[in-house]
Amino acid sequence: MSTTDPHDYAHAVVAAPRPTLDTSPASYLLGLADDALVYAQRLGEWISRAPQIEEDMALGNIGLDLLGQARGLYPRVGELDGTGRSEDDYAYFRDEREFRNVHLVEQERGDFGDEMARLLWFSSYQRQLYAELVTSRDETLAGVAAKALKEVDYHRDHATQWVLRLGDGTAESHERMQAALARVAAYVPELFDDDATSVAAAEAGIGVLPSSLEETVVGYVRGVVEQATLEVPEVGRWRSRDGRKGVHSRAMGYLLAELQHLARSHPGATW
Repeated sequence: MSTTDPHDYAHAVVAAPRPTLDTSPASYLLGLADDALVYAQRLGEWISRAPQIEEDMALGNIGLDLLGQARGLYPRVGELDGTGRSEDDYAYFRDEREFRNVHLVEQERGDFGDEMARLLWFSSYQRQLYAELVTSRDETLAGVAAKALKEVDYHRDHATQWVLRLGDGTAESHERMQAALARVAAYVPELFDDDATSVAAAEAGIGVLPSSLEETVVGYVRGVVEQATLEVPEVGRWRSRDGRKGVHSRAMGYLLAELQHLARSHPGATW
């Protein structure tokens, strides 16, 4: 039996240093790439599980679009951070605390309504983000943004149509869509958190402040939700934070185990 005083343990936890943030342009691009990669992995889980076969294909294609965004950004991150790492290195050979994505994109699949709520918020955020980033001083990021802007227009429209359909449908679909919006609500504010990395990127003309996107994004989502005869839930006392610092929810570890298993089991293999 351990003789460690539990008060000593509690003190050690409280006194542990908070995670720090790299403010380099590489870190800013890494966060965007990780958002796309992790959400692509999560959306891929819907293939064969969506309500209809057309939706299997639709969510699979949205996931492929996001994967393309990540693949466009990771090599540039390797150039900027001086490591020369490849997209595979970033995707398969980093541990959980090295990922810089927001919590919204890593959450468990859940109900189909949950996914449409997540997709509505995230695609609306990406739509405004990429509209701003087409003028980034980083030519690679600007190029990825220009291409992705056309894709996320579709992603946002797809989620919009489903939220309208479910919210203004049957009594059951209305109730489940409202419940899904409530479950997702606590993960939304993190999208608009300004941190040292985004501030530095904005000041350098490379990125944009997340907070500058909030009014437009919230306005769009609120309009869709109200048209669907639903309500935008209030965020409770708890909300997610620190995904950009590598602090993640329980769901992230399981997601990475599936994403990285094959590559880590056969390092150096090609296919």
